[in-house]
Amino acid sequence: MSDAIINVSNETTPLSENTRSEYWPAIHQLEQHLSQSIIGQQKLVNRMLISLLADGHLLVEGAPGLAKTRAIKTLADHIEGDFHRIQFTPDLLPADITGTEIYRQETGAFEFQSGPIFHHLILADEINRAPAKVQSALLEAMAERQISVGKITHPLPDLFMVMATQNPIEQAGTYPLPEAQLDRFLMHVNIDYPAVEDEQKILQLTRNEAQQATANSSQSVEPVKVSQAVIMAVRQEILEIDMIPELERYLVEIIMATRKPERYNPQLGNYVSYGASPRGTIALDKCARAHAWLAGRSFATPEDVQAVVFDVLRHRFSVSFEAEAQGITTDQVIAQLLNLIAAP
Repeated sequence: MSDAIINVSNETTPLSENTRSEYWPAIHQLEQHLSQSIIGQQKLVNRMLISLLADGHLLVEGAPGLAKTRAIKTLADHIEGDFHRIQFTPDLLPADITGTEIYRQETGAFEFQSGPIFHHLILADEINRAPAKVQSALLEAMAERQISVGKITHPLPDLFMVMATQNPIEQAGTYPLPEAQLDRFLMHVNIDYPAVEDEQKILQLTRNEAQQATANSSQSVEPVKVSQAVIMAVRQEILEIDMIPELERYLVEIIMATRKPERYNPQLGNYVSYGASPRGTIALDKCARAHAWLAGRSFATPEDVQAVVFDVLRHRFSVSFEAEAQGITTDQVIAQLLNLIAAP
């Protein structure tokens, strides 16, 4: 059976304040499908959709078995596009990701053989287990949306999203991502174990899926997929989300506070080594707008900024040795700054 694709015209209609986008039901249905398949990780589902609609990449940190791989694979099953999983290991080479030129004896010429990076959705599993040169190959592709092999530059697909994972438990044999490369990720999401009720639902879901797998495959139904045209149209609408100048100033003040926290609290100045770059400002703006759009609104509010600010900024600035010695994290610094900066 062929996949059912939800299509859309090239024209987009600006959102009115009291009217949801015509594409909102399709994305809302996608969110429901993801929530039914990825139980107990509603935050991860929301952040994946924000990254997809805001044209960014996602870094997910959590213990093994928390449905990180299942999440991105389920998302790929419900949108029009290809999915590929790359397991990062210490012996991985950059060419294993980007591809390489192969000599064809029959033609006497080199031919480029594309690597797994040339898919729409990429799962970079345990990205911190590969050495720096391999991480750089992936992160360059994320930032430039292209890779260069020899003298030729090869563009990546317009719909291109990387979800990288890190395991916080095991640190032996890992290569931590440099701060400058972490900045390439739109958001850094920490996920935890599900609640008791959700754990029981996971058991029931797993059992039901096992029963369905043994049933007649002819009775299975292909999932409805959201087309790339819909996603591109939603991205345009997100750029048109209304954000008043006072809210923009509030957003910028949060970023500036990570650079000069002593202006708000002298003690905080001792806790921060360096602040977020302008890339953090852009990311916070895009994520706040996407959060508002997913909520069915055509305008952003301070609550939208506050809902995503931790995931947008926790990897974009560093706390000092003094803060680390006292057990103070970036999340705690962000929380204090939010209490000190007045929202409009």
